[in-house]
Amino acid sequence: MKKVFIFIFFLFVFNSSAIAKETTFNKELFEKAQSDGKIVIVSSWIKYCSSCASQMKVLDKAKNDFEKIEYFKFDVRNKEIADLLNVQYQTTLLIFKDNKEIYRSVGETSKDLIYKAIQSSI
Repeated sequence: MKKVFIFIFFLFVFNSSAIAKETTFNKELFEKAQSDGKIVIVSSWIKYCSSCASQMKVLDKAKNDFEKIEYFKFDVRNKEIADLLNVQYQTTLLIFKDNKEIYRSVGETSKDLIYKAIQSSI
């Protein structure tokens, strides 16, 4: 019986993090945010990736903690977006300012380091 509960727990955890992941990247909105002078953050994810979910939680919070930030996310298997941004791996974090990429990391989930990268772009 204990094994059944453990299985249900992990099934719920993985499904809930997978459900929260959705592609919000839109090229027109991405370009508009940049032309409006916003700091643009883009992250990539893939289903069942726990580091992606961790990074996304930090970035969702950062949207409220920093002004003039626009945050987009996309499934790294979307080849059109991945090619546009030259992203090959999930949990890739990009920061753009003044129509230029100013920061890129792969696998970063630390709130302190992500906030430091955002802060340095402002």
